[in-house]
Amino acid sequence: MNKGGKMNKYLITLMLFTSFFANAQLTDLARLEYSFIPKNNSEDQYTRIKALVNYPIEVKEDSYIILGAEYNRIILNLKDEYPFDTSSFETLTVIDFNIAYTYKMNKDWRIGFKITPRLASTLTERITKDDLFLNGGVFFVNDRTNETSLKRPYRLILGLTYNTTTGLPFPLPFVSYYRRVNEKWSFSAGVPKSNIKYRFNENRNLQAFIGLDGYFANLQRPTTVLNKEANTVSLSLLITGLGYEYLLSKHLVVYAYGGYTLRLSNVLRDKDRENVYTLDDVNTFYLRTGIKFKI
Repeated sequence: MNKGGKMNKYLITLMLFTSFFANAQLTDLARLEYSFIPKNNSEDQYTRIKALVNYPIEVKEDSYIILGAEYNRIILNLKDEYPFDTSSFETLTVIDFNIAYTYKMNKDWRIGFKITPRLASTLTERITKDDLFLNGGVFFVNDRTNETSLKRPYRLILGLTYNTTTGLPFPLPFVSYYRRVNEKWSFSAGVPKSNIKYRFNENRNLQAFIGLDGYFANLQRPTTVLNKEANTVSLSLLITGLGYEYLLSKHLVVYAYGGYTLRLSNVLRDKDRENVYTLDDVNTFYLRTGIKFKI
C-alpha cells in the first residue's frame, strides 16, 4: 500500500472509531439532526438525516442499563457525470442498536460497557453478513463537573473501543478531557471533537470547534470502476468552524454548527478497503443543525 493509501486508511479508521465513541457518554436521550455538505463547482451534495433515542433503566443505585438506537439516512445526490452507474449507492442507511451498562466503581470513577450491532448498507438487495458490523467498547469516566468545591471542574474519559468496520483486529484507545475555566469559558480536548466554548448566560453559548465526521457502508450491488470492483463507500471529514447552542429548557437544546472542511475524502473502496475511485476530495462548507433532549 502506498503512503497516501496508508494515510487514508488510518483516517477512515480514526473516523469510524470516534463516530462510535461520540455517543459512548449517552448524554443525549433523543436527537434529531440534519447535515449538509455541497460539492464545490458541482451540483453534487451530501445530506444526512439522523435520529437517535436512548432509554436508561436503573437496575440499582447508580447502576443503569441503557438501550438505544440511531438511524442515519444518507443521500449523496450525485448529479455530475461519472464513468459508471451511481444509482445503486446514492442512498445509504446506517442503523445502530445500542446496549450499554454503567455503574459507579468508587467515589470518583464510573465504568461503562457498550455493544453496538450496526447495519450499514445501500439496502438495494436482501441483507447479508456484509451489511452487518459489531462495535463495542469499555470506558472509564471521572466526572467532577458538578462539584461546587472545585474552582475548575473537569471530566476525564479513558477508554478502549473495537469496531469491525475499521478492519483492525485490535481495540483502539480513547482519551477525552473537559475543563471549565470559569463561569464563561470552558474547553474540551480529544476526539471526535475538541472545542473552546464561551457561555453568554445559562441559555446560550458559542463555541469554536474542530472535529471528525463521516460514514462507512456496504454496497450490495458492487460497482465496476475502471476494471476494479468497488464494494464499499466511505466519507471521512475533518471539520472546523463555529457552533451555537440555545437551551429552550434545562434539557432541551437547539443547535447549529457551520464551518469548513480541513480534509474531505469521499471514496469507493474494494474489499481490502483500498481506494478504487474518489468521488470528492475538495474542501467545502459544512452545516449541521438539530434539536436534542439531554441529561
